[in-house]
Amino acid sequence: MNPEILKKAQEWTTTEYDKQTQQEISLLINTENEAELTDRFWQEIEFGTGGLRGLRGAGTNRMNIYNIRKVTQGLANYIHAQGGAKQGVVIGRDSRINSLEFAQEAAAVLIENNITVYFFKDLCPTPIVSYAIRQLKAKAGVMNTASHNPKEYNGFKVFWEDGAQLTPPHDENMIAEVRKIDTLNKVRTLHHFKDAVKSPLFHYCDDIINDYIQEAQTFSLDKKMCASSDIKILYSPLHGCGYKITPKLLKKIGFKNVEVIPDQSIPDGNFPAAPYPNPEDPAAMKPGIEYAQKIDADVFIATDPDADRIGVAYKTSTGSYELLNGNQIGFLIANYLLQKAVPHSSFIVSTIVTSPLLRKMAEENKLFYSETLTGFKWISLEIEKQLQSGKQFLFGLEESHGYNISDKIRDKDGVSATAIFAELVAFYKKQGKFLDQLLLELDIKYGHYKESQHSITIPGKEGVDKINAIMDNLRANPPQRISEFDLLESIDYLSGTTRLPLSNVLVLHYEENIRIIARPSGTEPKIKFYFSSHGEVACAHCVAEVEEAHCVLKSIFLEKLDL
Repeated sequence: MNPEILKKAQEWTTTEYDKQTQQEISLLINTENEAELTDRFWQEIEFGTGGLRGLRGAGTNRMNIYNIRKVTQGLANYIHAQGGAKQGVVIGRDSRINSLEFAQEAAAVLIENNITVYFFKDLCPTPIVSYAIRQLKAKAGVMNTASHNPKEYNGFKVFWEDGAQLTPPHDENMIAEVRKIDTLNKVRTLHHFKDAVKSPLFHYCDDIINDYIQEAQTFSLDKKMCASSDIKILYSPLHGCGYKITPKLLKKIGFKNVEVIPDQSIPDGNFPAAPYPNPEDPAAMKPGIEYAQKIDADVFIATDPDADRIGVAYKTSTGSYELLNGNQIGFLIANYLLQKAVPHSSFIVSTIVTSPLLRKMAEENKLFYSETLTGFKWISLEIEKQLQSGKQFLFGLEESHGYNISDKIRDKDGVSATAIFAELVAFYKKQGKFLDQLLLELDIKYGHYKESQHSITIPGKEGVDKINAIMDNLRANPPQRISEFDLLESIDYLSGTTRLPLSNVLVLHYEENIRIIARPSGTEPKIKFYFSSHGEVACAHCVAEVEEAHCVLKSIFLEKLDL
């Protein structure tokens, strides 16, 4: 066994750690489980620009109370350096295993460091943490969640006083502070959460959830239309923290026929009826579609465990149910928002991996459109920039099913996105249209855009090396020709030649409006490929041709990369 790995592991069997942690690591040492020990100790779990995310368990490369304490101490030190101790930190959590424990540990560290804490007693969606930071004028915020990852994961998202996740210069400065906390004896913490609650610096802040609901009702374009609509909405929180607030908002804006899938309605970090709680995944949406068919719902909408993303399936004109991808959901929301008079000073913000269709829609409607790197923190930074220039925010979105329709929140918001999508279904039903008919109309207006994604998951240290090798090879040897289409341009976001910050992303443009993007995930051990193509179409047959050609191109590209 690697002696360095063994030494690190043995440190976790000392009395500095609790008995359960000692036993967990001792068992791996005694059974000589080298592969597991290596994965747990080959690195310190990385504090990225959005915080921590990883597998739960004992070890330096795992989510546990010791790493939460160290990271929170780094946050505390940075807040003091920025003079924000009195402003304080908002702490929220989702339904995941250990989320409550991690939230309490963070509070104990912050209170011991004389920093005000605003703590959500109940589960709290990520967008409400963002909203609360701005309302309370807090210096920072923490959300204990791993978003849509599998049940084995948890995470620790960090937000700054603007309500967005950390952006320059605070991201790198915060990371530097966290790296200084290299031993547990540098952490100042209370022994028990109950001692934190007794402090005059500690405040519960659940009342702000009602403030959010009041605010979110103003996002509706036509509450009267919602109240008169007979559409049947099926919703699922996928065992997450949207379980109360999302149905409540739908009813507040007027919808009467709202049903929640019973066996996915209870918060549960084991996700028993939703094994992979990701509304981007067709497998996660399948039970909801089956339930929607049973009750004849007009639309089925699901939010992920921290309620910042949505997935949508709708009833078509033939009575079947179709899933929408993230680009289509965003396209339909944007199109609905444009049904009202929108000033030409309005703007839409998206990312470099989102469908080019959104740019075309914005430009044809004479709106300002800008793109950022992947990640909603970059969208939020651009929102602030454009607001400062006098423009009016209309919509922010990313293809990974994240949407924002209000500048009062600086993160993606699955709660309000659920409400606005239900509203657009009601709007078009009142006109006698199903969404498949609307999509065909929009194809004729803008052209048919086909997008898809292919992800490869490779865990562990070997995965990091393999993913880096794939990116290096693709940069050095991009396929010069796919089918009969030649490579026109490659854009490397690590080269420093673009207007955006450096990022490990490669964009390949081929003839006939074909675009392929490769990027490693920032939150999971996977590499993602995004495929986009489009054609100017005016009939269902032409749409089918674009779809078929897209699938062929995707297959050939992956074959060339031996993936």
